[in-house]
Amino acid sequence: MARFSLTGYSNDFRSLSPTVGLFILTTFIFSSVPWVLTAISNKYGSLGFSLYSEMLMWCPGLAAFLTLLYNKRPIASLRWNWPTNYYVLLSWLLPIAYTLLSYIGVWTIGKGKFPNRLTMDEFAIRLGLGLSPLASTIIYVLLEGTFGMFPAISSALGEEIGWRGFLLPELVKSYSFTASSIFVGLVWSVWHYPLILTSDFYSSTAPVWYQLICFTVYVTSLSVIFGWIRLKSGSLWTGAILHASQNLYMQVFLTPLTANTGHTAWYIDEFGVALPITSLITAIYFWGRRHELELGVRLPLQEV
Repeated sequence: MARFSLTGYSNDFRSLSPTVGLFILTTFIFSSVPWVLTAISNKYGSLGFSLYSEMLMWCPGLAAFLTLLYNKRPIASLRWNWPTNYYVLLSWLLPIAYTLLSYIGVWTIGKGKFPNRLTMDEFAIRLGLGLSPLASTIIYVLLEGTFGMFPAISSALGEEIGWRGFLLPELVKSYSFTASSIFVGLVWSVWHYPLILTSDFYSSTAPVWYQLICFTVYVTSLSVIFGWIRLKSGSLWTGAILHASQNLYMQVFLTPLTANTGHTAWYIDEFGVALPITSLITAIYFWGRRHELELGVRLPLQEV
C-alpha cells in the first residue's frame, strides 16, 4: 500500500472531476431550500431555525447519496464501519479539549466571564430537581454532555456523509491531503455563509466581515483535523462524533456559560478569534502527521 505524500499529486482545482462537481452543485441546490426558509423565518422572528438547520445539515448527505446513485457506486463505499474505541474516544474528547482551552484563555484575560449565572439558573430550571444552580449545572452538563451526543451525532451525520464520507476521499484520489482538506474546508465554510449573512440565529454581534474571517479559519482548521482522523481511522463515524462533540460542548455549554463583558462576541464561539486559534494549532499538529495516512492502493510516491 502506497503511503501518502505531498508530491505526485496535482493541486490544481481548476479541473475538478465531474463527480466532485456534481456533488458540490447538488449540495448547494438542495441547501437553497433551508437557506431561503431560514431567511424568511428570521424576517418574521420565527423559532423555526432549529428545524431548518436540521434540514440543511442533511443536504450534503443527500447530495452524496444522489452522486453515488448517478455513478452507480455503492453507498457502502462511504466507509460505514464503526471505528476502534481509540478513535471513538479521540473524536469525542479532542474537540472538548481545544475548545475548552480557547474559552479558558478568554476567561483568563477577562474578555468573557465564567460562569454566567443566568445560564446556570436556566440549567436548574431545565433539570427541574430543585437543586442549587451549581449542582444543577454540573448534573446537566454530565447528562446532556453524554446522552445529548446521540441526537447531536444524528444531525452531524448528514453533513459528514457528504464532506468526509464522500468529498474528501474522492479528492484525495487526485490531490494531496493538504490541498484536499483545505478545499473541503473552504467549501464547507462558504456553504455556511448564507446562514451567517441572513440569520440572526446563526451569528454574533461582531461585524460580519470579522465573523466570516474567524469562521473560515475555524472551519478550515476543523477540516484538516476531522479529515486526518477520518482517513486514519477509515470510518466516517469519526467525523460525525467529532462534529457532534464540537457543536454540543461549544453551543450548549461553553458559549452560554460565558457572560458578556463588553466585547465577548469578538472572542468566543465559532465567530470569535479564540477558537480559530486553538483549532488552527491543533490542525497544524495533525497536518504535521500527514505522512502517517495511507490512502488506498496507488503508485508509490516519493516521501517528503
